[in-house]
Amino acid sequence: MYKILMTYDSQEGLDQLLNHPDFKVEVHAKPSPEKFKEIIKDYDGLIIRSEVKVTAEIIEAAQKLKFIGRAGTGVDNVDKKAATQKGIVVSNVPGGNTISVAEHTIGLILSMARNIPAAVTSMQAQKWEKKKFMGNEIFGKTLGLIGLGRIGNEVAKRLLSFGMKVVAYDPFASAEVAKNNGIELTTLDEVFKQADYLSIHSPLTDDTRGMINKANIAKMKDGVRIINCARGAIINDADLIEAVKSGKVANAALDVFVKEPPVDWSIQTTPNIITTPHLAASTEEAQVKIAIEMAGVVIDFFTKGLIRNAVNVATVDWDTQKQMMPYIELADKIGSFQGQIVEGGISEIELNYCGTVSEFKTNPLTVAYIKGLLGQILDLNINSVNAITVAKERGINIKEVIVKDVKDFNNLILAKVKTDKGEYSIAGTLFDKQQRIVSINGLNVDVKPEGHKIFINNTDKPGVIGTLGTIIGSASINIAGMTVGRKETGKQAVTVLEIDGEVSADVISKIAKVEGVTKVKTVIL
Repeated sequence: MYKILMTYDSQEGLDQLLNHPDFKVEVHAKPSPEKFKEIIKDYDGLIIRSEVKVTAEIIEAAQKLKFIGRAGTGVDNVDKKAATQKGIVVSNVPGGNTISVAEHTIGLILSMARNIPAAVTSMQAQKWEKKKFMGNEIFGKTLGLIGLGRIGNEVAKRLLSFGMKVVAYDPFASAEVAKNNGIELTTLDEVFKQADYLSIHSPLTDDTRGMINKANIAKMKDGVRIINCARGAIINDADLIEAVKSGKVANAALDVFVKEPPVDWSIQTTPNIITTPHLAASTEEAQVKIAIEMAGVVIDFFTKGLIRNAVNVATVDWDTQKQMMPYIELADKIGSFQGQIVEGGISEIELNYCGTVSEFKTNPLTVAYIKGLLGQILDLNINSVNAITVAKERGINIKEVIVKDVKDFNNLILAKVKTDKGEYSIAGTLFDKQQRIVSINGLNVDVKPEGHKIFINNTDKPGVIGTLGTIIGSASINIAGMTVGRKETGKQAVTVLEIDGEVSADVISKIAKVEGVTKVKTVIL
């Protein structure tokens, strides 16, 4: 049974997980850092919202943890680097709150345009100040978006219907898709220059931290209005306060802040700045959608091995995963085989994806190969999360080569490894749904990548195979199959023996002494 820790109380929408026989869910709401470190060691999975920080210290204390699920979009409160190094998957639910955040953004825009919060406060004070709260139409105004992901697109879609012009900056968005949606994709400076309303929907990164600052505000229109429902640290609070007081920024509406709840309330008490306590995703509908999807993500991860919505490892949808699984397994076995026979420090890996396998997203295949390879070489817990990171930390250069056409096979995965002792290669294919290793170091073979093997480099000359059979037979080991790869008689060959069970070090030592044998290794797949 998998133990899952939740750090918040609400369990609405989690029925599928709570009632699953393979899971035990326990709630410790908002644990202190000290308590968190104490209890986390017993759990396989962790589900959080924004109320706790999963620091490197917490992750280090987690002895069994394999999965961290953020029931929401942002994962700023998780040390993703530490999680990745420890092989822990970090997933979120990026789409569940999209509509709620988009609607809240529009509510803030309308509140600024029509002075709604101030007018409400005035009426509550029994004042009738109709002239004081003259508003503005948003029709015909320009909406500038920073970030054109799910939320940005939903905001644009709705405000286009209000008659606004929409310009956007997003370095990862498609200009063609944006254009088809009625959005002009342009530079960041152009968005600053054109926007009457500037709405932020970008993740917090090194590039976006403090992006809304004095220098960039100076590029904006006089009287611009700024909305932030993304991450508080994208705005420099002091610079925004100064700009609002000077009139450069007519209004600002903020739902997110650097510290939540705030320690310094200066921005919340500044006139012409509307603030809400991180409410954008706080609708009943959004919370239930997020909980339902997170329950499915957790169950799929532990029961199917399917990684969804991960922020620290590439993922594919379940249907694609099922199609790719035989190739993923083959890549893992090629890596494992190579890791057991390669010699020397690895400096470069080149993975060639040929034929039909080249049509898939190759990252899961590369990860599987690296996991298989390094899992045989390093005394570390290597999995699909940390495999690439560990390889890069050790200075291994990884190349992927796509080859659409391949001779002799419909599909082929060819792995080439360069070390300080030479170059090694293994190729594998799926033939009628059966996995086969078909080449080792450029020599053709036919090896099932399963079970116990003895791998031998030898000179192709009479007597070698007979002597090998005698040694192995004398040790009461049955040879279930054998393949020999060679190019020329009397030259170097590779011999792979399939045996029933393990072989002792003494037998390997005897094989190594056979005349013509230059290398012998045991392989277990």
